[in-house]
Amino acid sequence: MARCCMSTRKLESSSSSVYSAIPMEWLNYHHLLYFWSIAKHGTIAKACEELQLAQPTISAQLRVFEDRLGEKLFLRKGRHLVLTEIGRVVFKHAEDIFSIGQDLMNTVKGRGSGRALRLTVGIVDVVPKLLATRLLASTFLQFPAVRLVCWEDKLDRLLADLAIHGLDLVIADTPAPPTIKVQAYNHLMGESGVTFFASAKLAARYRRTFPQSLNGAPILLPTSNTMLRRLLDDWLTRNDLTPTVIGEFQDSATLKAFGQTGHGLFPGSTAMEKEICRQYQVQVVRRVDSIKQKFYAITVDRRMKHPAVMTLFDTARREVLS
Repeated sequence: MARCCMSTRKLESSSSSVYSAIPMEWLNYHHLLYFWSIAKHGTIAKACEELQLAQPTISAQLRVFEDRLGEKLFLRKGRHLVLTEIGRVVFKHAEDIFSIGQDLMNTVKGRGSGRALRLTVGIVDVVPKLLATRLLASTFLQFPAVRLVCWEDKLDRLLADLAIHGLDLVIADTPAPPTIKVQAYNHLMGESGVTFFASAKLAARYRRTFPQSLNGAPILLPTSNTMLRRLLDDWLTRNDLTPTVIGEFQDSATLKAFGQTGHGLFPGSTAMEKEICRQYQVQVVRRVDSIKQKFYAITVDRRMKHPAVMTLFDTARREVLS
C-alpha cells in the first residue's frame, strides 16, 4: 500500500510540473472591458461615461492593452475611433466573452440563460441593401432571439475576417476569387434579372421603345468596380446602346435615391422590384432578364453548419432569388 501511495504522489508531482511548464498568457479582462466599451461607443469620452472612469485612465489602459497584444486596435477618423481589422476580431471575441459572462450571472441568479443565437455576417458593400435586408430578416422568423451582427466592407477584407472565424458568412455578388489565399467555399444562393426603374415621368417617356430609348437617355449606374456594372456595360455594348451616364455610385442606396428625384433611369435587382418601387416611389421601365446578377454565400465550411446560415440560404433559394 505504501508503494502504491508513493507512486500516486510521484504521478501527481509529475503532472503538476508538466502543467507548470506550459507557458500561459493571461488576458487582463479589465483591459478587454475598456476596449469593448470604446468599440461600442466609438469614443473614449462615452466609454468614460459608461465605466465612470477618467479619460486618462482609459486611454492609458488601452495603450497597455494594445502593447500587450502587439496590435493597433483603433484608427482615428475625425472625432471617432474605428476598429482596425484585428480590432474587429478582438471585438467579436469580447462580445462572446461578455455574453457568456452574462449567462453565468443569469444562471447563478436563477434567471436562466437568455443567450441568443449569434450570427455574424459580412456584406460586400456593393450588394443591394434591400436584398441583404430581406435575406437577413428571414433568420428572425426562424430564430426570433437571434443576435445579428453585420459588417459591410470590401470582399477581400471580409474574406480575411472569415478566414480567422471573425464572420460566420459573407454575402457577395461574386465568388471568392482564387487569387485570395483564403480557404473558402462559394454557395450560389441564386440569381436575379435586372430591372430599369425611373420616376413616373421618365418611366412613361422611355418605356415605349425600350431598349432603343436608352440611346441618349440619362442613366445612373453603379461604379465600374462592381459586377453589376460589368454586366450592364456588356449588355449595352452588345445591343449598341449609348445612354448618357450622368452619375456613378458605389452605394446602391444612394444610386436609388438619386433615381427617385428624377435625375435618370437606374438599374436594380428584379427580385427586389416591389420593394424598390414602394420605398423609392418609382416605376418599372422594363425588365432585362438576359442580365443575370448572381449572389453567393461564402463560408469556411464546405457544408453549412450554422442553423441561421442554413435558414438564410434556404430562404434565398426558395423565396427571394430564382
